[in-house]
Amino acid sequence: MHSFEVTGGKKLSGEIIPQGAKNEALQVICAVLLTSEKVTISNIPDILDVNLLIELLKEMNVEVVRTQRDTCTFIADEVDLDYLRSETFRKKGGRLRGSVMLAGPMLSRFRKAYIPRPGGDKIGRRRLDTHIIGFEKLGASFNYTEEDGFFHLDASCLHGANMLLDEPSVTGTANIIMAAAMAKGTTTIYNAACEPYVQQLCRMMNKMGAKISGIGSNLLTIEGVTSLGGTEHRLLPDMIEVGSFIGMSAMTQSNITIKNAGIDHLGIIPEKFQQLGIQMNFSGDDIHIPEQDIYEIQTFIDGSVLTVYDHPWPGFTPDLLSIVLVTATQAKGSVLVHQKMFESRLFFVDKLIDMGARIVLCDPHRAVVIGLEREQPLRGITMSSPDIRAGVALLIAALSAEGKSVIQNIEQIDRGYQFIDERLRKLGAEIKRV
Repeated sequence: MHSFEVTGGKKLSGEIIPQGAKNEALQVICAVLLTSEKVTISNIPDILDVNLLIELLKEMNVEVVRTQRDTCTFIADEVDLDYLRSETFRKKGGRLRGSVMLAGPMLSRFRKAYIPRPGGDKIGRRRLDTHIIGFEKLGASFNYTEEDGFFHLDASCLHGANMLLDEPSVTGTANIIMAAAMAKGTTTIYNAACEPYVQQLCRMMNKMGAKISGIGSNLLTIEGVTSLGGTEHRLLPDMIEVGSFIGMSAMTQSNITIKNAGIDHLGIIPEKFQQLGIQMNFSGDDIHIPEQDIYEIQTFIDGSVLTVYDHPWPGFTPDLLSIVLVTATQAKGSVLVHQKMFESRLFFVDKLIDMGARIVLCDPHRAVVIGLEREQPLRGITMSSPDIRAGVALLIAALSAEGKSVIQNIEQIDRGYQFIDERLRKLGAEIKRV
């Protein structure tokens, strides 16, 4: 097990380029199973979760060639269906939440699929109902077998269907889109997720020959086709990294430019950080965050305390609430952070309180942050990363803190952030992996 040793209190400067979007990568890499032809994907982040998914595809007998560090070609012309029932797949697939999205393309092309009990972040209940109900409406049947730990899905004949999702699940929407791509007839999905990742998946599939309309809205229409072909696709910059770097710049009083940030696909992310008082300048596709002594949290027009909460796109992504929370600890003013979707995602605030932050954890979903206004720095402590996003929030806190911090269980951070220690050292951070 590795740890980060961080000596904080140093101002950073320079340029940083966000990696390819992790959540998009997990979707579009699963989509290579929809065709026997070559699919080339670029701007792939070199992170644990994505590399594990690529490893699973290799073990399924998908030909994978890494032509560049961030580019892979995939040819899924001889998929080993028996592997999907193996103990190896159950163990490896169960470690990765994104492996559930292998089911949609497998059902679409091979009419059967197996889903191991999913893993991923321990941030609260993340149910599979949306996926399974969607598959059932397309004509699939399923059962869960306790003995082997798999959901078994069969669909001798997939047919189009009209469905209203009970929640706008991103992975659920992606899975149903892929399953419906080669179903007979037309499928409509209402209350569909419309995150940029889903939009990218739809555009990639249309280039492969799918017929998907309504992209970017919550009403998608998929006309089934008989087959799909190869294509080339480039991932968007990771919006969560962009938000993380904005918060880090403010917390450490740094002067940083985020290059190639994908501004057109960030939605209200910049606006939410501006509500914390963070200044930023936009030039082309770059975001410059200048050094600020003080950033002041805005209030609502009636003077009430600002509330930042998560909401399906185009609302604020839940993956950045941890970053908003830690950034607010050194702001002037107060903010209520309301994490609606996952009930365990705020439980890392005890570490921030140990570092000297003023935070009141109201319940599993809400925390009030009273900014320190730089009257006193956070202090370095030893702590453990509970999940990807909280881990980076703690890393940002450590970079701003006085003295040395040790962050354990950094495998959680590595699951979502590519070579983060190397990239931060280039900005002047004192961080080492031990």
